[in-house]
Amino acid sequence: MAKKPQANGEISGNVMLYKKPTPLAKNTHKGMGVSPVKNPFEFMAKSHFLPLTAPEFGSAASSYPIIFAGDARSPLAVMGIRTDENLLVDETGQFNSDFYMPAFARRYPFVLAGDDQNDRFVVCVDEQADCVVKKNPQRAFFDGDELSQFTQEAFEFLQGFENDRRATDLMVERFKELDLFEAKDMHFQGNNPDGTPAPRQKIADYFAISEDKLKALPDETLREFADKGYLAVAYAHIMSLNNWQRLVNMTLRKAAAEQAA
Repeated sequence: MAKKPQANGEISGNVMLYKKPTPLAKNTHKGMGVSPVKNPFEFMAKSHFLPLTAPEFGSAASSYPIIFAGDARSPLAVMGIRTDENLLVDETGQFNSDFYMPAFARRYPFVLAGDDQNDRFVVCVDEQADCVVKKNPQRAFFDGDELSQFTQEAFEFLQGFENDRRATDLMVERFKELDLFEAKDMHFQGNNPDGTPAPRQKIADYFAISEDKLKALPDETLREFADKGYLAVAYAHIMSLNNWQRLVNMTLRKAAAEQAA
């Protein structure tokens, strides 16, 4: 979620993927909207990870590793192992449809900003998104003086995403309370141009849920986890870590193609 709007209409703080998120307003954005572009997902091409919410773990677990990062243990979908490289977005800005796309990206160019002073959320749009146009949009932000059906549906999606984000925060706090996380790292070893093994490289430090600690929880807590869906989320995360090798293989193939070119 973006931070609160300022008096000048700008959003404080940085929002990952967004260049200029601005509160959606009739006097500013009437006549504007979105239209298709040739490279629709180029905006995420340099993001090798994206935030993920708990309800998405089941869908995402077969696509890529899901990790927890930082002191907040924020859940992330790992989409590449080299900085500024998303392996799932090709050179034409297309997303590989064989993989799950996080809701964090699907909401673009919209985002919610929290207005604590008025106890509400404000719909914002990235004015510098390639798909946002000032004239003759395929999908307008406003229909006359009212929000268009397209914008209303986007707002509903944003509200659902915000609810999922908050539920995820509660889940992670429960995991932290029970000390279920353990520090882990991931290494890989490629080959030199002459075919000899290259030096072993660390590609990630992260936190994962310990299956041993999970199994050792009291029956009452396991029932709680099952009822709240936490148990399914935890095991989806654990299974997803098998996808590290997939990312390594994809990276090695891309590096070989780059060398050949």
